[in-house]
Amino acid sequence: MNKFLKILFFLFSVGLLAYVILPSPAFPNPPEAVVQSDEPADLESPLRRGYFTNLTRSEIIAHYQTEFNKPKNFYTLRLNYPPEESQTIIRDQTKSTFLEELTHPLRESLFVSGFESEGTIYEFKVDGEVWAQKIIIKYVPSSIYIRLLVVTLTLASVYLLMREYFYVKE
Repeated sequence: MNKFLKILFFLFSVGLLAYVILPSPAFPNPPEAVVQSDEPADLESPLRRGYFTNLTRSEIIAHYQTEFNKPKNFYTLRLNYPPEESQTIIRDQTKSTFLEELTHPLRESLFVSGFESEGTIYEFKVDGEVWAQKIIIKYVPSSIYIRLLVVTLTLASVYLLMREYFYVKE
């Protein structure tokens, strides 16, 4: 195999392993002017929290993108899902009008599900105040050992495939 490709592969491998070894961020802080839900479904897991808010969807997503990238060294991928997937991803019987995932590839994910009450029969009234929507935030961390195993096996496979490709080519 070409010496230049070996050096390039080594540098890429070291960079990828450094990215995977970095510690996971903590559960993100909620936006300003929200009220945390005390409903039993929102309290059954420390990795899932519900909030009532008057913020718009774009304001909520922008806030959580900033919070999820606190170390400022991660690339965040933003994925949009149909709201029906909330019942599978967030929790059974979750009502939702939007569902987005903010993810650090090969690492952790943050799901943001929102249910806007406007135009529905539902009204979110907490402590006498009416809120425009309820958001549910679900944080899905990953084990550093699993990340290292997956990346190591992937790099070994790529190396073997590259070696085989250049061996056949010669």
